[in-house]
Amino acid sequence: MTESTSTPSLLLIDDDAPLRDRLGRALRARGLHVRTAGDFDEAMTRVREETPELAVVDLKLPGRSGLELLSALKAHDPAIQVWVLTGYGSIATAVSATRAGAEGYLAKPVDADDLMEALFGTGRPQSPESFETPSLARVEWEHIQRVLADVDGNISEAARRLGVHRRSLQRKLAKYPPRR
Repeated sequence: MTESTSTPSLLLIDDDAPLRDRLGRALRARGLHVRTAGDFDEAMTRVREETPELAVVDLKLPGRSGLELLSALKAHDPAIQVWVLTGYGSIATAVSATRAGAEGYLAKPVDADDLMEALFGTGRPQSPESFETPSLARVEWEHIQRVLADVDGNISEAARRLGVHRRSLQRKLAKYPPRR
């Protein structure tokens, strides 16, 4: 048997290279056949070369989003089991991912044990029903991050769309994300 037929194959897509590499190594050490990608185009190239059984997709990718990639993966092969991974978890994004066909949803920070539990465990940690209501500060932070991503990091344009002064937005961005 080859490695790809004796062990489950997983495609890990995240734009954070150190996290992607660290998780990839840890999952390989746990017996998975892991390939990695940093964006939509690279992921689709890997899928066309060899369709994985499992995929873990970061929601925020450069260019096309993780939800678009989720849809493209399901269109390529509906049997691919996809989990969504994000640093900006909320009930709304969890529901969107689930409706788009995701098997589950994991909020960062995540380690290899968390992924193994989600992929092969008996339960589905962090299902949309298991989320606690985020604080108002956390929701505001997520909204700012979404608007900032929509304008490709242009703070002046994000401030205009949010209806706040540019310096006020810069002060908010200088703070760490609020706890859940």
